[in-house]
Amino acid sequence: MPIEMITVDVDALDAFVRRAFLAMGLSPREAEICAAGLMHSELRCLPGQGQGVGRLTGYYDRISKGLYQPGTDIRIIKESPALALIDANMVMGSVVGHDAMDIAVAKAKTCGIGAAFVYNSTHFGSAGFHARRALASDCIGIAISNAGAEMAPWGGREPRVGTNPWGLAAPTGGDFPVLLDIALTTAGKGMIRWHEREGRKMPRDWALTPDGRETDDPTAAMAGALLGIGEYKGYGLSMFSDVLTGVISGGGFGLAPYQDRSIAKLDVAHSFIAIDIAWFMPVAAFIARMDAFIAEIKSSALRPGFDEIFVPGEIDYRRETGYRRAGAQLDAEVYGRLRQLAGTLGVDFDI
Repeated sequence: MPIEMITVDVDALDAFVRRAFLAMGLSPREAEICAAGLMHSELRCLPGQGQGVGRLTGYYDRISKGLYQPGTDIRIIKESPALALIDANMVMGSVVGHDAMDIAVAKAKTCGIGAAFVYNSTHFGSAGFHARRALASDCIGIAISNAGAEMAPWGGREPRVGTNPWGLAAPTGGDFPVLLDIALTTAGKGMIRWHEREGRKMPRDWALTPDGRETDDPTAAMAGALLGIGEYKGYGLSMFSDVLTGVISGGGFGLAPYQDRSIAKLDVAHSFIAIDIAWFMPVAAFIARMDAFIAEIKSSALRPGFDEIFVPGEIDYRRETGYRRAGAQLDAEVYGRLRQLAGTLGVDFDI
């Protein structure tokens, strides 16, 4: 049966998320960044993806257990004009991404390209949130993170690599940038659970049962491993995402992120890359070329059953615009958890 959704005012929800983070012990700066990250995900992602404000309760639980360290700073361990190696020091992941991308951008302005590699980090939210930060400085932004092992290697049936999301952002002359924000699994556990709650079958290319068989049963899939996008191609990209984050930085990779409960850290790694457009050409020329490219893409004849061609980030932009105009659609289950969290934290719940 359909999941109950509650319409909430976006500004009121944003204000509540900020109050909640402050009550958890975050500084005003940290609360602002982390709230912006969750609101980005809530307004742009599908509710079933589980990347929005519903994560507040999980963040509170991890802060309570010492798996996040609000009020501390990241540390640059080693750097060159173009590169930085950063110990995230278990800072809130959204703050890590914010600051690390700023470092990558500053280096790009010197060298044309800049990169920051991060270890000892935590969950950083949507990769696209960090990639798009580079746009304000007329840079192309790339953000990659590894994650807990949920995907089986191609041919295997046990998880060995994560969903390992990528975010890539480039400016345009239109109302929104091109923004690709994807995980490397066909779907995540959030969408599988959404189908389970609705009592619906799911596509068979999403996940395996524990004994390694493809399934359309969400309950069986929740106990098994996820499958990569494009079969072996998604697995290969996920493996190399670990290479570009955890392996190269000296941080966690493969089975390590989120897995070792004997140590008080999540062991997540990220990489952030900024490319200075002005090193190549005037920014206005690049944007004109991007707009021409988009026009070419949209000029394609349509396949049967399709009404329009979208570029990456366009559907998300329309969803966010609609939510800001008419109110966001919040899962009633998430709404209930947030109300309970408000009581625990002693903050107003007026959404």
